Amino acid sequence: MSDSPDPLGLIGSVVDQKYRVDSVVGEGGFSVVYRAEHVIWKQPVALKCFNVLAGVPPQMREELLQGFIQEGKLMTSLSTRTAAIVQARDVGTLRLPATGQDIPYMVLEWLEGKPLDRVVQLERAQNLPARSIFEVMALLEPVASALEVAHAMSIAHRDIKPANLFVIGDARGVGTFVKILDFGIAKVMAEHAQLQTSLAQTGREITAFTPNYGAPEQFSRSHGATGPWTDVFALALIMVELLRGGVPALQGDDYLQLAIASRDPSVRPTPRAFGVPVSDEVETVFRKALAVAPRDRHKTAGELWADLHGAVFPGSPAWAPVTAGGPTTSNYGTTGPRSAAMTGPRPGLSSHPGPVTGKGGTQITGPRMITPPSSGLVASAGTISVGPSAPKKSSSGVVFGALAAVALLGGGAGAAFYMLRGPAAAPASSVAASAEPVASATAAPPKTPTCPEGMAEVPGSKFFMGSDEKDFPLWSPAHKVQVSSFCMDINEVTTTEYAACAGKGECKRADTKPSYPKSEKQTEPQHEKNLAAYAELCNFGEEGKIKPGREKHPVNCVSWFLADEYCRVHGKRLPTEAEWEYAARGADGRKFPWGDQPGADGEHMNACGKECASWEAANGIEPRTPTMYEDDDGYPGTAPVGSFAKGVTKFGLNDMVGNVWEWTSDWYATYKPEEQTNPTGAKDGDKRAIRGGGFNGGFPLWVNPAFRYHQVPSASVHGIGFRCAKTLE
Repeated sequence: MSDSPDPLGLIGSVVDQKYRVDSVVGEGGFSVVYRAEHVIWKQPVALKCFNVLAGVPPQMREELLQGFIQEGKLMTSLSTRTAAIVQARDVGTLRLPATGQDIPYMVLEWLEGKPLDRVVQLERAQNLPARSIFEVMALLEPVASALEVAHAMSIAHRDIKPANLFVIGDARGVGTFVKILDFGIAKVMAEHAQLQTSLAQTGREITAFTPNYGAPEQFSRSHGATGPWTDVFALALIMVELLRGGVPALQGDDYLQLAIASRDPSVRPTPRAFGVPVSDEVETVFRKALAVAPRDRHKTAGELWADLHGAVFPGSPAWAPVTAGGPTTSNYGTTGPRSAAMTGPRPGLSSHPGPVTGKGGTQITGPRMITPPSSGLVASAGTISVGPSAPKKSSSGVVFGALAAVALLGGGAGAAFYMLRGPAAAPASSVAASAEPVASATAAPPKTPTCPEGMAEVPGSKFFMGSDEKDFPLWSPAHKVQVSSFCMDINEVTTTEYAACAGKGECKRADTKPSYPKSEKQTEPQHEKNLAAYAELCNFGEEGKIKPGREKHPVNCVSWFLADEYCRVHGKRLPTEAEWEYAARGADGRKFPWGDQPGADGEHMNACGKECASWEAANGIEPRTPTMYEDDDGYPGTAPVGSFAKGVTKFGLNDMVGNVWEWTSDWYATYKPEEQTNPTGAKDGDKRAIRGGGFNGGFPLWVNPAFRYHQVPSASVHGIGFRCAKTLE
């Protein structure tokens, strides 16, 4: 991820009068993916912006735009033929606010799940067993079917890899569906020689494939041209990787070593080469799929899959690709094929054959799509999505064909077809859910929105945000704000919850020592002395372990970036400043979370009392924090969440003041006086807004919910933690 939280400056804007840009999902070398919302349908979409064109000479830009158009038209056709290619919704151009340059964008369905490389990583961390050949085929059958659709049109993906295969549902459960990401864009970029030359001058180089899954002809054209057979090679490598329990088939530390592994005719990366027990027939199929010479391989993914199906299930009906409809039950069980009556839809059929019977007579009914794509029905995991297609008209008048790509960008998370040499692409989290309005096939009434366990509903309302009191200018002027209903964590995120996320590899460890900028009034030696002392108050110790007795304390010593990532991993987000303040005070203008009566004491919050003063004196802290009250609340640092029942808000939230300051999603900036709806703060800045005061709070002013302050987002502070919010949909 870029150091900028909004590389293109689009958050808060509305693209083409239809898509409100909410947040950055991921950033790679050539594109940025945003989470946006269709302003009419109120449904999330992925907005993929190809900022690579912003860095090329003007004389090249029009030619490249035309390349995007032509490739997009082709991908539109593909994504309507199979639901296993991520579905395109809309295309166009937008003008960058900072530079005034026009760049192409694509609107894509919003998926819930994880890329296959992330699934494999998590499974290895959990020591799950390697998949059987039946399980591998069950998982990847949608991929083979979708590739066969493209290959039948002589279209190759050229960068099939786990990061470009998106898994929806439990990767080892019933009803899993896999979609292919990132068709087409790399082809436009990688085959444009001038673009390669231009980007090379900036320290970046394009290759139209990922070397870890590269076929011999991608490393050297002496082996022949790339084509559908190139995808066959990559798909076979992925299958071998899954049979090995997530260990890649091509081994090497650099480009050259991977090239040798891919092209060595004496050592082919087949299952038996790694000790995976398979039959002679299956090994023969893999040897053909992984042949060095393209002419010796299967010509298409369908040819490979039919050959493998016959080897694994001799005597069973011939395999045919599933091209109609959306996610369906697989043609394979965990131990063998289903009967002919159980197979999914075949080309030309308009509906799924109905319930299928699995092992033991269990009926399995997958999601279905029973109307041709031209009707406007779009398959999504678990439902039939109904909605008119948005008109494909851009604000600049240039119309782009939709490209099937979501791109969980960077660091093995599904970037477009390229490998960066130079500036590295950082990892990003996965994206979520379907893009179109959803209606049940049986027209069932919509469910009442509810908040997940551990969150409280905060009903939307108008309120006056900020204060006109003169004590503190950062919170003025008071201005009317409308917030929509949302969910808020009842408690600050605890150390136990954060440790669980880190243990799964989803979150980075919290810091064991604080780090933040030195005050201008403080000497460098005293600043360093304070930091060393405050390390005792960080709730995580060495090796990422929670310090004894702090299992229910809020996590602290985490930067804004770590807090933001934790929330996004859990399908949530950091609250805006407006949401935070409204959740703390409601619409009635109260001065404290619990009401108007003063409560700056050790019964309402964990702030700085006698215990705080004693700890600072014993540890040589300078300057000293004034005490907010004379009580001893028992906690010189953080307290277990929910320890102060008198401080609960009207919405049932704990510790909205005291304990730890809380990161919000907003950049800090002075308020604008006009009335606003769901404000999201400034578009950029150098500090993030924090709210709520902490255990070291020594000023009664801090307990006013309107009080606000700021900190650089990279800081990890003993007095700052966070809680998450979630839009109530």
